[in-house]
Amino acid sequence: MRPHWRGTLLYPASLVALFLGLQGLLGLMGVPVAQQASLAALPSVAALLISLPWRLQRAWGEPQAWKRLGVRCRWGELIQTLGRGVLLAAALLLFIVVALLLGGAQSELRLTPALLLNGVVLGLGVGFAEELLFRGWLFGELSLLLGHQRALWLQAAIFSLVHTRFHLPGLELLLLLGGLALFGVLLAEQRDGDQGVLWGAIGLHGGAVGGWFLLSQGVLDLQSAGPAWLLSPDNPIGGVAGWIALVVLLLALRRS
Repeated sequence: MRPHWRGTLLYPASLVALFLGLQGLLGLMGVPVAQQASLAALPSVAALLISLPWRLQRAWGEPQAWKRLGVRCRWGELIQTLGRGVLLAAALLLFIVVALLLGGAQSELRLTPALLLNGVVLGLGVGFAEELLFRGWLFGELSLLLGHQRALWLQAAIFSLVHTRFHLPGLELLLLLGGLALFGVLLAEQRDGDQGVLWGAIGLHGGAVGGWFLLSQGVLDLQSAGPAWLLSPDNPIGGVAGWIALVVLLLALRRS
């Protein structure tokens, strides 16, 4: 069974509309701006979890939605693939941290239990929700529409556009777009290497997000980290150092 492009566009649009609508409602209720996104995310993720099995059954003809999405597997396989993804995230961040320190960034340990907990929750939440949406549903649906190879590059491009900050200057914007696209390809390759199991991509994505949050907030002083085009302090994969690290990991994954 093959999905229709109209549903492919409308399904994520409805989830985004729910999220933005909840944010607006929270604003009208007087909730502080800093808390609106996190509060609106909870029901939006719940809507994603509830609607995905329906979407796969209706558009893909798939009765075993969670298995097809790659999040239902044996405990041993889950722990192994998740751990492998986290180790890849650690390797990515280690390369970038070394480059940052060589570029002039200073280390300043400010970690607290609350910060550690925040980093773990952030990594798990973002990793699970975004991988379920992008490498689970979107990659799978585009593969049915376009074939596997085209879908791999298109989901990476969409992932990049959704996450890019378009207020950046020209070169920094292009570097961030490219870095995010490379990260999207790496995450898809991780899932392919795990024979469709999604937990490795979740570990890689969540480990990178949560790990960078802890490093930038509790370990590194990035005020003198070098030029942004080389070592982007806002997003570590938005600079040339991040690109190099991503390409090395991508080549290593493909060879293995």
